[in-house]
Amino acid sequence: MKCAWNELLNILPVWMRQSVDELGRQTLLELRLRAGYPPELKRQENCVHLKRVVSEEDLRYIVNTASQYSPWAAETVRHGYITAQGGHRIGLCGEAVVHEGAMKGVRRVDSLCIRVARDFVGIGDDLRSFTGSMLIIGRPGAGKTTLLRDLIRLRGRRETVAVVDERGELFPQGAFHMGARIDVLSGCPKPQGIEMLLRVMGPDTIAVDEITSQADCDALIRTGWCGVTLLATAHAASVSDLKKRPVYQPLIRCGLFETAVVLQADRSWRTERMGQ
Repeated sequence: MKCAWNELLNILPVWMRQSVDELGRQTLLELRLRAGYPPELKRQENCVHLKRVVSEEDLRYIVNTASQYSPWAAETVRHGYITAQGGHRIGLCGEAVVHEGAMKGVRRVDSLCIRVARDFVGIGDDLRSFTGSMLIIGRPGAGKTTLLRDLIRLRGRRETVAVVDERGELFPQGAFHMGARIDVLSGCPKPQGIEMLLRVMGPDTIAVDEITSQADCDALIRTGWCGVTLLATAHAASVSDLKKRPVYQPLIRCGLFETAVVLQADRSWRTERMGQ
């Protein structure tokens, strides 16, 4: 297991770092911070709380330190998150700035959810014999990104894999081992990135994390019939749950993905054929 742990500690207020380090270095999954309440550490085995309460100044410190005041981070805030160095995703909640029905940013941050990025080399070994297009599905926090990262490395041992890493979480710079046959496009929206990589990189496989929109699905459909295989993830509890969501129905009808890997709450998984 590998984790850019020090990078995570460095974005936290100084008073919080030692306790988080002692309680969560090996098992912390999420750190939830709410103004006026003690920090909540969600670990693999249980949840624990620190004693001191979080202030609004603490939340501002984390946002500013994690974003490094960069224009890219400011752009992602309108989607409700920041990706900190090391691939740790910080979800934001508070008072939104909305213009013409679209969220443009967050005026006041009241709470943060920091998901710890950890890399587990070899967790996808039992799936190495699957060669077609594969969709990983599961609830939020089930480990979809972690499994996808390892499957990308496995595919990369025998073929060229191009990755659209829109949020910088799959292969944050310098954090996790990547592989010699993997090309990563970071910070680009998935629809544009998928079609660009097809044209300019000539991959055998294209991989993306978190299909969430009709534009994502349309780009995958256009690309998937051009001689490449696909690796992707999506939010759903099961294949039957996936089929109920309108955004995914075109993917299912066209038979683009051959196999679904369904992640369970205990981080085990099962495979299912993707039928119509």
